[in-house]
Amino acid sequence: MPKQELYTEKAPKPIGPYSQAVKVCNLIFGSGQVPIDPKTGEVVGKNIKEQTRRVMENIKAILESCGCTMDNIISVTVFLKDLSLFEEFNEVYKEYFKKPFPARTTVEVSRLPKNVLIEVNFIAYSG
Repeated sequence: MPKQELYTEKAPKPIGPYSQAVKVCNLIFGSGQVPIDPKTGEVVGKNIKEQTRRVMENIKAILESCGCTMDNIISVTVFLKDLSLFEEFNEVYKEYFKKPFPARTTVEVSRLPKNVLIEVNFIAYSG
């Protein structure tokens, strides 16, 4: 089965040669989302909680565009600029998921696009 590009105006337009997400069979592979407001194209939030909320809303919009919800996410990779922000990040992150939680990897990185504090990608299933 060929891959299908997923796109919604309710999430930021890609800032490079990539798709917001790609669907193959029943799997959805979401590109890294940073805290960009899809309406303005500008970075949202000065702190990790605000930026995490924007990222999660962007992911939610991508999933909704193909009839899925956050419950369809099976794996998440989180890139934080500073692991000391981990607890505050988790406070917002847990608002978007219920048990069984997705598998997750969290790593600290030296720099992210547009100098944001967080980037998140995901794998989800449909059907």
